[in-house]
Amino acid sequence: MSKTVHIESAAQFSSLLSSSRIVVVDFYADWCGPCKAIAPMYEQLSAQLSRPNIITFTKVNTDTQSQVAQSYGITAMPTFMIFKNGREVSKIRGARAQELSEAVKKLAAEADSDGTSGGFGEASTSGGPTWRGAELPRGYSDITDQVDIRGLDLLNSDSELGGVRALFDSAAPSSLGSGKGKGKAIGAESKSDWVESDVDEQLMLYIPFQSTLKVHTIQLTSLPPKSEDDDEIPMRPRTIQLYTNRAHNLGFEEADDIPSTQSITLASTDWDEKTGTAKVELRFVKFQNITSLVIFVVDGDGEGEKVRLDRVRIVGETGEKRDMGKLEKVGEDS
Repeated sequence: MSKTVHIESAAQFSSLLSSSRIVVVDFYADWCGPCKAIAPMYEQLSAQLSRPNIITFTKVNTDTQSQVAQSYGITAMPTFMIFKNGREVSKIRGARAQELSEAVKKLAAEADSDGTSGGFGEASTSGGPTWRGAELPRGYSDITDQVDIRGLDLLNSDSELGGVRALFDSAAPSSLGSGKGKGKAIGAESKSDWVESDVDEQLMLYIPFQSTLKVHTIQLTSLPPKSEDDDEIPMRPRTIQLYTNRAHNLGFEEADDIPSTQSITLASTDWDEKTGTAKVELRFVKFQNITSLVIFVVDGDGEGEKVRLDRVRIVGETGEKRDMGKLEKVGEDS
């Protein structure tokens, strides 16, 4: 019996990308001669190497699932794509059986050797997967890799600590598991891998994207120190306001004058104590065609004067690529 999964919807495909460590995809058409020629070999690989939640072989009919095919720029059949931890690692155009076999078997061997590395709650050892502090909602993927790192902007952050890019580091927070919130310094300037607000408890984070997204959930990780010896313990965010599709970051006064797309109040029980992560579930209908997000941390949960963030993860679905060449950063540097 064939173990190959025939994709019947974009949601089904997104779910597989988030639930299986390696996903092999055969984009084909019923009328395509080379597709039929290589199909038996593909099925043989599937029968030999398929393993639940580790290696999944799929087939996408480009005529009936044109949305999925267009999302990945498929213009010739057959085209084979291989994903590891939700990210593309190989793309093979044409019925090149040997190249396909070698690529799949190499990744299968890596899956055997690296065990659960790069999975939920763990740091990446291969550079591909992204650490997450919470499980993904069913049917959606971690799309943090769609963040345009060059255009990030963060207002009111302590310049002595980490910069805005630290929030999107693919590795686990260095403070995780220490219980003290004092992780290792990173980078050439030996700065921390988290950010804190500066003169008060507010932060204004601007996140542009490389694609038009459907954003379902935002995962925020905050790991303030637990030691009672610290005089100024930063707080976790409490009130958060979200603004969509802005051309640049907002000023704090400007944010007060503009209605937010959604306002969220986090309780202390919303934070997972093991990972320091809160899942901010959005009103999905309002976050369907998103090119940028502004996350405004209005205040923190506690009596402190500063707010801390360690990681931000974006969860949802990707859409069409944007032309990033015309983007310009406006506003202060973080």
